[in-house]
Amino acid sequence: MTQEEIRLQESTDRKKHWKRWGPYLSERAWGTVREDYSPNGTAWEYFPHDHARSRVYRWNEDGLAGICDRHQNICFAIALWNGHDPILKERIFGLTGNEGNHGEDVKEYYFYLDSTPTHSYMKYLYKYPQAAFPYENLVAESRRRDKHQPEYELLDTGVFEGDRYFDVQVEYAKADVEDILIKITVSNRGPDAAELRLLPTVWFRNRWSWGSKDPRPELHHSRNTVAPTIELNHPTFGNRWLHCEGRPELLFTENETNAHRLWGADNATLYLKDGINDYIVQNMHHAVNPQQTGTKAAAHYQMHLAAGESVVVKLRLNNAEPKGNAAFDTFDQTFTVRKREADDYYATVIPHDLSSDAKNVMRQGFAGMLWSKQYYHYVVKQWLDGDPGQFPPPPERQNGRNHEWLHLYNADVISMPDKWEYPWYAAWDLAFHCISLALVDSDFANEQLVLLLREWYMHPNVQLPAYEWAFGDVNPPVHAWAAWRVYKIDKKRHGKGDREFLVRVFHKLLLNFTWWVNRKDADGMNIFQGGFLGLDNIGVFDRSKPLPTGGYIEQSDGTSWVAMYTLNLLAIASELAVQDPAYEDVASKFWEHFINIAHAMCHRGQNSMGLWDEEDGFFYDVLKKPDGSHFPMKVRSMVGLIPLFAVETLEPAVMDRMPDFKRRMDWFMENRPDLTGNVASMSMCGMKDRRLMSVVDEEQLRSILKYMLNENEFLSPHGIRALSRYHQQHPYTFHVDGVTHRVDYEPAESTTGLFGGNSNWRGPIWFPVNYLLVESLQKFHHYYGNDFKVEFPTGSGTMLTLWEIAGELSRRLTSIFLQDNGRRPVYGGLEKFQNDPHWRDLIMFYEYFHADNGAGIGASHQTGWTGLVTKLMQQSGEVHHRQKTANSKPKVAAD
Repeated sequence: MTQEEIRLQESTDRKKHWKRWGPYLSERAWGTVREDYSPNGTAWEYFPHDHARSRVYRWNEDGLAGICDRHQNICFAIALWNGHDPILKERIFGLTGNEGNHGEDVKEYYFYLDSTPTHSYMKYLYKYPQAAFPYENLVAESRRRDKHQPEYELLDTGVFEGDRYFDVQVEYAKADVEDILIKITVSNRGPDAAELRLLPTVWFRNRWSWGSKDPRPELHHSRNTVAPTIELNHPTFGNRWLHCEGRPELLFTENETNAHRLWGADNATLYLKDGINDYIVQNMHHAVNPQQTGTKAAAHYQMHLAAGESVVVKLRLNNAEPKGNAAFDTFDQTFTVRKREADDYYATVIPHDLSSDAKNVMRQGFAGMLWSKQYYHYVVKQWLDGDPGQFPPPPERQNGRNHEWLHLYNADVISMPDKWEYPWYAAWDLAFHCISLALVDSDFANEQLVLLLREWYMHPNVQLPAYEWAFGDVNPPVHAWAAWRVYKIDKKRHGKGDREFLVRVFHKLLLNFTWWVNRKDADGMNIFQGGFLGLDNIGVFDRSKPLPTGGYIEQSDGTSWVAMYTLNLLAIASELAVQDPAYEDVASKFWEHFINIAHAMCHRGQNSMGLWDEEDGFFYDVLKKPDGSHFPMKVRSMVGLIPLFAVETLEPAVMDRMPDFKRRMDWFMENRPDLTGNVASMSMCGMKDRRLMSVVDEEQLRSILKYMLNENEFLSPHGIRALSRYHQQHPYTFHVDGVTHRVDYEPAESTTGLFGGNSNWRGPIWFPVNYLLVESLQKFHHYYGNDFKVEFPTGSGTMLTLWEIAGELSRRLTSIFLQDNGRRPVYGGLEKFQNDPHWRDLIMFYEYFHADNGAGIGASHQTGWTGLVTKLMQQSGEVHHRQKTANSKPKVAAD
C-alpha cells in the first residue's frame, strides 16, 4: 500500500481523521438560495457580490483557495491586493443572469492542480491581474451584448496583455491530521517590477448571530512566539495556532456585518467583516482592532517583485503549542515527502501507458473532483422561519421556493458540480461524480450516495432532492446506476465489493422507485413524464411548466430513465441474491416492470401510439392532448437516444443462482407473448449464453445507430451531439395559438431564454449522457459479440464492432482536452491557453462542449460530471485508432 492508501484505510477505520480538514470552503456563498431572504426568491439580487465583503453569511463561508474543517468552524483562505483594485480580492467574481451573463460562468482564472483523497497534499493556482480588476467593464459590456454575440470574458478585457499578472500558487501539506503546512508562491509574470499585498486570512464562521448558545470564539495575537502567530480559541474545537513566517503585520477584526455601508443602519460593533479590506484599500487604520483580537484575522505581507521574480510565504496551522521558530524546521522536507506520496498514489490509479499530457489531464481532473468537495449547510425550516434576533423572513416565502422540504437538514461535506457556478449539490450530477471519485476514494463515493438517501435528505414521500434552486424538481433517476457502478469499481480495485453499502442503498431506492411509479406515470400505462429531467431546453416546450396545448408529454427520455432504473435495481437484486435468495423475488418484480415499460415504449397497437416511430426508426416524445389524441414531436435529439441506456445482460451463472427467478421468467415469456413479443426480452441467448434485457431489439438498435453514428446527424469529432445536426437546415416547428415554437441546431451557447437560458441541450456535447452511451454500447457488445458490426461513421463503409465504436467514442470525448499538434480543442481560439507556457498545460473542465469543434462552453469549472473524462481515459486510453482486435477480450464497462 502507498502511504496515501494507508491514510485512506486509517480514515475508513476511524483511527485517524485525515479528512477532518480539506478544501471544503466554497468559492461563492453570495447569490445562493440559502442566503436569499427576499419575498420573491431573487437570490442573485438579494445578496450580490458587492455585499459579500461586508455582509455576514448565514449558512456557509467562501474564500479564495481556501480550506476549513468538515463542520466549518474555522476557515482559512488568501486575500490579495494589487494596489489598484477598489476592493481586496477575497473571493471569486462572476455575473448574474440579469447582468448579461450568457450562462453560469465565472469571470476569473483559477485552477485545481492537485489533491490526494485525504487532502494530505493539495495545489491551487490563481491568476491575478496587476492592473485594476475590470469589474465594471465586465458588467457593462456583458449587458450590452445579446445571446447571439460571444460571451465577454476576462481575457477579452485586455487585463492580461503583456503578461502583467501574478501567478499565486497555494499548496497544502498535512504533517498530521491537525497539522497543516501552507506554502504560497507568488510569481510576477510581467516585464516590470510590481507591488502585491498578500493576506493569508483565518476566521470563524459566524454562528453566534443566529441564535447559537455556544460561547463566542476568539482570535488574538499570541505573544509567546518569536514568529508572528495568531492564536485561535474555539469553545468546542479547542485551540489552534496559525504560525506566520517572516515579519507580517497581523490585522484583526470581527466577522460581523457592516450594516452602515449596506443599509445606512447603525453597526452592532466597531470592527467589521470588511475592516481589513478598508484598512488595506482605504488606509483606514481605525477599521482594525489595535488590541489585536477578534473573530477574523490576516497576516499582511507587502511584496515588491521584480520582473520574473517569485516569492514564497510559509504558514502552519496546527494545534501544537508554539515553540520558538520550530514551526518551520521540517517544513520543506514534509512538502517534499507529501508530493512524492501523491505521485506514488496516482501511479496506482492513472494508467502508466498514457502520454504525459494525458496523465496531466487525468491528474487535474481528479484534483477538480476532490477540490469541489464543500461543506454544505442548509436547514430549510430554519431558513423559512428565520432566526432569533433577526428580521423575520417575508411571509411570501412560506409558500415559495422549497417550502415543501421542511425536513431537509443539510450540514455535510458534499461533492458539488463546482464551488462557484453551482455551489450546491444536484442529485444526478452527484451520481456521475461518484464514478470518478470511486477510482480514488470509494468510501467517499459510497458515503455520498448513501447521504442523499438518508431521511434528512430524502423527502417523506421518498423523492430525492433535485438541487438547491428547486428541490422538488425532477432529475433523471441515476442513483441506482451509480451505486451499482461504484460497487463494481470498488470490487474490481479491491477484490471485494461493499455489500453492506449495496444493501443500504437498495432498500432506500426501492422506496424511491415507488415514488416514480406513483407520481410520474399519469395514466398508469408505463409511459412516464417527469418534467425537464435535467435536459433544460432540449424540447419544444419547457417540460417543467404547463403546456400551451394543455395535456402532457409522454417522454421518451423519462420512460427510458425509468426502464434503466428497473434494470439497475434488477442487477443489484441479482447480486444480493447470491447470499440471500429472498432477493430473487425482487429481481422478478423488476424484470416484469421492465417488460411492461419496454412494451409500452415500442407498442405498435391501434389504441396507443407508443414512443417508437416506425416510419423514421427513432424514438420521439409524444404530445398527448386533452381530447386524448396523440402527436409525435419529431425532434431528433438525445431524447431518442436515451432508450439505449435501458440495457443489461445476465450471465448464465447468475441465472443458475436464481432458480425461482428463472422459473418466473420462463413462465412469463411462455404465457405473456403479448408483452414480450415487441421487445428484446430474454428469449434468445447471446454470446456465451448471456441473456439480454433491452428496450430496443436488434432492428431498432441498428436503426438508431444509423442516426447516432452519422456525422451529419449526431456524431461529432468530439462525441455525440445532444441534438442532430439535421436540424441546422431543417428546424423543427410547432404552432399553437398563433405562436411558433421552434427547435434549431445550436452547437454552442443557447440563444433562447427557455428554462432560464443558462444551459444548452440543442446541439452541444455533454459528458454524462455520452458516458452512458459508451457504456450501453459495451453492454450490447457483451451480448451480441464480434459478429454484430455497423458502419462507423454511417456511410463510410468501415464496419466496427460495438466495443470498438465505444472505444472510438470514448477517445473522441477525451480528445477534447488533449493536445493535438500543440492545441487543445477545449480552448478553441483562446491563444493564451493554446500557446503560453504558463497557461497551456492548465485544464478547465467545462459544463458542456461545442458540438463541432469541442470548445468548452458554459460553466468553466464543471469538474463534476465532466470529471468522467478520468474514467474514460482509465478504461479506453487516448489514441484514435482501433486498439482492439476481433479476438481481444473486452473489459467490463464498470471495471
